Amino acid sequence: MNSKIHTLVVQTSDGIVFPLVLASPVTRFLAWIVDCACIVTIDYVCTIVLGIFGWISLDVANAVLLLFYFLISIGYGIIMEWYWRGQTIGKRLLQLRVMDAQGLRLQFSQIVIRNLLRVVDSLPMFYFVGGVTSLVNRRGQRLGDFAANTIVIRNPPMIEPDLDQLLGGKFNSFREHPHLAARLRQRASAGEAGIALQSLLRRDELDPLARVELLAGVAEHFHEVVRFPPEATDGITDEQYVRNVVDILFRQQKGKRPDAMAGISLSEQSSLQPTSIVETL
Repeated sequence: MNSKIHTLVVQTSDGIVFPLVLASPVTRFLAWIVDCACIVTIDYVCTIVLGIFGWISLDVANAVLLLFYFLISIGYGIIMEWYWRGQTIGKRLLQLRVMDAQGLRLQFSQIVIRNLLRVVDSLPMFYFVGGVTSLVNRRGQRLGDFAANTIVIRNPPMIEPDLDQLLGGKFNSFREHPHLAARLRQRASAGEAGIALQSLLRRDELDPLARVELLAGVAEHFHEVVRFPPEATDGITDEQYVRNVVDILFRQQKGKRPDAMAGISLSEQSSLQPTSIVETL
């Protein structure tokens, strides 16, 4: 099977491209088993707590327990995916994440829709309908994903990069203009900073032409964010330009983290979602 079937190409509005690996139906099924165990555990605890209704009426107790099981089984996915940004306990353990199919911010309404339709996807048992649906379409979507316009991707944890090794202690001409460096930190979003960092981290994975095009696109974007004077940019390559930008945005200076990136780790910044997704043909 062509591996490209399981890959999406992330393309930002500036033409910067990154691949995303779609979660396989098997991995999603394993994550679902973990989540089922969590749901059963929660339901068991609720059964014990709500056992008091059995003293009133057995029928009332069964009705309450059935209602709570439905709320737990549906509410678990909604609550976890909303507060964990597209992850449940099972997805986090299997390194998966739900995201909008166009790479936009995942909306609460999308999470509600995809979880409500689990009832249909799980028919007749063991997610048969959802499993078959995800197998026969190129983006691995079940019916709930189609309705909510979502996909599930592999989301392995990022290793905190060693910036000293990555940047190589090279002279940064941008630091000769501290007011422009401060402006860059103020104007660059965490998503833009993450894209710049990822372009350096992944550059060796690309063929030479793609590497040149990628770094040229990133450099051109940041050239529009803040324009450094010619004496700071003349004679440096696009790769060095991006290195200088990453150095300004991420490296500590005088014991402080840049204000624009404060409170966000390098791994979190480098894994932020780009703006749109184009399916690989």
